[in-house]
Amino acid sequence: MPARHRVSLWLVAAALLATIVATAFAVGKYPVSPSDLLRALAGRLAGTDSGLPQAVETVIWNIRLPRIAAGLLVGAVLAAAGAAYQGMFRNPLVSPDILGVSTGAGLGASLGIFLSLPLAAVQGLAFVGGLAAVGIVYQIASLVRRHDPVLVLVLAGVAISALLGAGISLIKILSDPYAQLASITFWLLGGLNAVTCSELAATAPAMLAGLVPMALLRWRMNLLSLADEEASALGIDVVRLRLILVTAATLSTAATVSLAGIVGWIGLVVPHIARLLVGPDFSRLLPASLLLGAGFLVITDTLARTVVSMELPLGILTALVGAPFFLFLLARGGKTA
Repeated sequence: MPARHRVSLWLVAAALLATIVATAFAVGKYPVSPSDLLRALAGRLAGTDSGLPQAVETVIWNIRLPRIAAGLLVGAVLAAAGAAYQGMFRNPLVSPDILGVSTGAGLGASLGIFLSLPLAAVQGLAFVGGLAAVGIVYQIASLVRRHDPVLVLVLAGVAISALLGAGISLIKILSDPYAQLASITFWLLGGLNAVTCSELAATAPAMLAGLVPMALLRWRMNLLSLADEEASALGIDVVRLRLILVTAATLSTAATVSLAGIVGWIGLVVPHIARLLVGPDFSRLLPASLLLGAGFLVITDTLARTVVSMELPLGILTALVGAPFFLFLLARGGKTA
């Protein structure tokens, strides 16, 4: 594709994302007109009074801004992590939770809710649980040396995820069905309704810290699609590069789960869509995944709070979109094989 067309494509994608964000600010149980939104933005940028009612200001800056910003960041991070995992493991079925990040974080959060800890402690346990799960998986993989290291890593992740999932089920059985079970279930399905600016500010550095290595090493990611021997012959320390990228993707994923719960399918499906649009080159795949993931989660969150009178968990909507699309990809792959 000519460079001019690529620039035009990125500009169109950025414009679409801006339209999605503006729509998310405007719609909801308390609609905000475009003129009010522009007045509020102009007043905030100029540092003057916008003249809008306090209720409108509260809806824009205290309710919708944190969840839209969280949707942009969480969606972008999950999609980028998914693209990185699929490239590293040369497997299109890999997603950020393959190494047990999501279930480890889910177990930590469920334990926090079961112990009636404050929200910050619940999120902290989720973050620690996600990192601990990956640490255990790595430890197991390092002890098993007779098989392919990547295969052992993935299988260990599947096994640890199943074990941690059993722990979540046990906590749900033991929890109070009237006070705790609903909270645990809703958290495990993901949601942005409780996100505040302070919580977003606390977790954003961890998410960005994971994104930075992926962005800086995006040119070398393409070499991981080669056999390890070929990549090493080109001067790449495959083990070190893969370790850095896995750590970065895991850190950012654990941070997203600690903020928004388990939001499935984005890390699996969005990289496939991005790959269809811009190809497998990771230097273009990463920014495309970032844009698509951010837009996808903001759209999903907007639907979750507007389509029915009650707030729907994000995991339900992402599954409704992700599962049929993934089956479509499987059918499409079968026809082209």
